[in-house]
Amino acid sequence: MSTITRTFRNLWRVGIRDAAHQMQYIGDTKAGTLIGIDRYGNKYYENLQEELPLRTRWVDYKQKEYDPSQIEPGWHLWMSYAVDKPPTEDPVLQRRQREWEPVEHRPTLTLGRSAFKTYSTTKNKYFPWTPVAKSRAQA
Repeated sequence: MSTITRTFRNLWRVGIRDAAHQMQYIGDTKAGTLIGIDRYGNKYYENLQEELPLRTRWVDYKQKEYDPSQIEPGWHLWMSYAVDKPPTEDPVLQRRQREWEPVEHRPTLTLGRSAFKTYSTTKNKYFPWTPVAKSRAQA
């Protein structure tokens, strides 16, 4: 959470439109340098002078319904501080599309009907109970 003076200073730097966008999606106003844009259209920023440690890098997702799985592996390394150079400067990560990477983004379907379910060949130890009601005798 930022202070009032920091919020007004970032409002002056990024403008009203971008500050309102950041408040809605990030919950804070941040001003920094644009490091790069990935193939999904996400924008990556960094500010080493004014931000708290381990909060100096952030992403502005292109889609409004964002999913953290939309971050590419190279950018994920940079965002989690595993590497110092972003993929735009690292020659190892400059290879772009690898043959094993999907061409388009496939979202993580953990909570959906299409989620991965393991197939098991063993019998279940527990079975659902289905009550059996006897018919009542007419008296």
